[in-house]
Amino acid sequence: MATIYDVAERAGVSPKTVSRVLNQDAPVSAKTRAAVEAAMEELGYIPSSAARIMRSNRSGLVGVITGAISRHHDRHSGGGLPDMFLVQGIQHTMAEAGKTVMIADTGNRFGQVETLMRTFQEHRAEGILYVAEFHQEVSLPELKLNCPLVLVNCFDRQGTPSVLPDDEQGQYGLVKRIIAGGHRRIAYLSLQPQVIASKLRRRGYRRALEEAGIAYDAALDLAGYPDYTNRSESLLAAVEKLLTLPKPPTVLCCGNDEMVVRLYGILRSRGVKVPEEISVAGYDDHRSIAETLFPPLTTADLPYTAMGARAAQMLLDAVAGKELPRQPVIIGGDAVWRESVTDINPAKQP
Repeated sequence: MATIYDVAERAGVSPKTVSRVLNQDAPVSAKTRAAVEAAMEELGYIPSSAARIMRSNRSGLVGVITGAISRHHDRHSGGGLPDMFLVQGIQHTMAEAGKTVMIADTGNRFGQVETLMRTFQEHRAEGILYVAEFHQEVSLPELKLNCPLVLVNCFDRQGTPSVLPDDEQGQYGLVKRIIAGGHRRIAYLSLQPQVIASKLRRRGYRRALEEAGIAYDAALDLAGYPDYTNRSESLLAAVEKLLTLPKPPTVLCCGNDEMVVRLYGILRSRGVKVPEEISVAGYDDHRSIAETLFPPLTTADLPYTAMGARAAQMLLDAVAGKELPRQPVIIGGDAVWRESVTDINPAKQP
């Protein structure tokens, strides 16, 4: 492997001159710079970053800990979107800032987190982002870090800076828009009730009803049922229950877009047309699902890319010495209107 001395000899200059060209810390003539750069190209010289890091105390490296690469689908997930979208938001922002992202996967083992944090510190990472696969509370290892840490899609009780989705507002906005279209009988098939996102979205659903003066009907709110996303039998039983009510719903709101895939099949097996006979809405705006279903799915955006970008900017701010908020930063998404929900005349509702 070529050294700085080999480059100096090939270019006919001193090692100090080569150093000046590399670090741009002293004036060098254009002719000399061209000779040094040509010598480096010919020799295949790759500058070592270690010395520059020691001088500037800036490695340009940022660590990201995630389970997105190895994680199997988790039926308890409140997201429905792969957390890789969070990583993409981080990567884009860091690239614009000239930082290099080092991604480490936990391999589905939470015990790996401490080891990965230590490894990033050993490589002099300027900061670390911990990315959770769904909205949750975490308890990270008590490790003295020499760099800032930002949590993404999760929070802890220590007040570590974090970025979270606005699940309540997302569901509220979607249901509010559905109500504006004339619907009054709106059913909600939620995720499992212990999931934080499920609790928040259910709150948004009820808030939209209350604001519109629509009485809450517990028969339409199936928040305590088994997992609809992964068990077709549970979803089938819920649909049967809803459609046989004396006053059945005109809209079925689902906890995530994945649930809708099964729901469409169940409705078609019963000969129920979407949206002519019943409207359907999801949550996540998982576009590989929402845009390929027929009819395309009305849903709420789970802003994973924006969350990743915001968390990355927060980490950059912390590296620059800025103080970060101790309360979680909440990122909202909009309702995405497609053809699976149709406006109706309230007078024609059952």
